[in-house]
Amino acid sequence: MDAITVMNETLTGVAELRIEGLGAAGDGVAHLDGQSVFIPGTLPGEDVQVRLASGHPELIDIVHSSPERVTPPCDLFGECGGCALQHLSLPALLEWKSQRVLHALTAAGFTDLPPAQMFQTVPETRRRMDFAVQRVPGGVIIGLHRRNGDPVDMTECHVLHPAIFELLTPLRDVLGSLGALTSRGSLMVNLLDSGPDLTLQTPAPLTSADRIKLAAFAREHHLSRISWQDPKDQGIETVAHSGAVREEFGGVVVSPPPSAFLQATADAEKAIVTAVLDGLPSLNKKDVTVELFAGCGTLTFPMSEKGRVMAYEGNLAAANCLKAAAGGRRVDGFHRDLGRQPLLPHDLKSTRAVVLDPPYGGAGAQTVPLAKSAVPDIVYVSCNPVALEKDGRALWNAGFSVVGLTIVDQFLWSTEVEAVVVLSRDAKRIKRESSRRSRNDPSRSDS
Repeated sequence: MDAITVMNETLTGVAELRIEGLGAAGDGVAHLDGQSVFIPGTLPGEDVQVRLASGHPELIDIVHSSPERVTPPCDLFGECGGCALQHLSLPALLEWKSQRVLHALTAAGFTDLPPAQMFQTVPETRRRMDFAVQRVPGGVIIGLHRRNGDPVDMTECHVLHPAIFELLTPLRDVLGSLGALTSRGSLMVNLLDSGPDLTLQTPAPLTSADRIKLAAFAREHHLSRISWQDPKDQGIETVAHSGAVREEFGGVVVSPPPSAFLQATADAEKAIVTAVLDGLPSLNKKDVTVELFAGCGTLTFPMSEKGRVMAYEGNLAAANCLKAAAGGRRVDGFHRDLGRQPLLPHDLKSTRAVVLDPPYGGAGAQTVPLAKSAVPDIVYVSCNPVALEKDGRALWNAGFSVVGLTIVDQFLWSTEVEAVVVLSRDAKRIKRESSRRSRNDPSRSDS
């Protein structure tokens, strides 16, 4: 549903409403004449005065504010679309995100959920960002889109790592000099261990002069690589390379391809890896863990310290990256599109545990055969509560219980939330985890 519900034209004028909750897009939710009204910039428990005109609510005044309301740290808040909830205190934000995950799991059928471990990253640590780039009279804008609108120049940001933010000013100059940037483009930046890795997309192909300028820029600013992506066929070529491109996962150095997936912050990656490792069952040398949607090996290589890992990834460049780094380790890497060719139950017959970190839409076609397999333990890394609910329902129907849960907020002030959900249908493990929780919680009793 859109963040702003279009209302019946009969609902016009000025009204005072009580905000009852937050919608999925971070807007306050009120009800009027049986209809949901979504009001940006408001928080649960607030009484607000709104003007109901042109089918959209317009906030006039906050009559009674929430104790969780804070002053947004960024002057671009409300204009830039990157943050939706800077007016909500960080502890309250983490709690709201946690409730989104708990609601998804409950709606999927799971009961008696374990207490969640919670982690929240700190400001100015975001190491991955997809920017909009737009030529305007007199220069270039680099930033994020306002809601349903044009890009907003990122002159300030409390999310980005300083190493990326400090690049934006010189980037505006060099991009403004490119003949290939005739209108709008995009720029993806990964902050790797080897430095910033840039992937640029422009409406027109790069000229020879453009390539020379980008190569000089890479040398001047110590960039590991600049790549260009063709907007027509999505092919990517390297146009500037000033040294080895590297990132370390679990002590293993990999060379990620352009635009490779990384967790948004380094500290959140560590929290996710720790939760995954803690969620694995006890393994012996013969046990096999199958990893689905493995990427370049963020989880793969740390898991290989505990046992053999068979890692499957649908993106060819990422799969090749993982395989290239796997030599001499207990890792077997495979390129496989799990949407078109999911692993079937017989493919998983000797598997002790499955770890999956699917894309935003969820595990898709892989969910049903996974549920029908005999795998006793699953660790599901989710970046979307809606997809988690859908996939979780199939796993609940297959007899799984949630025995561990970690909530990770690595996208500060946004509505996005990560979760590491540990699931098992091993009766002994379920009983053991339940007993442990009872011992640690004096308010619980089996009598």
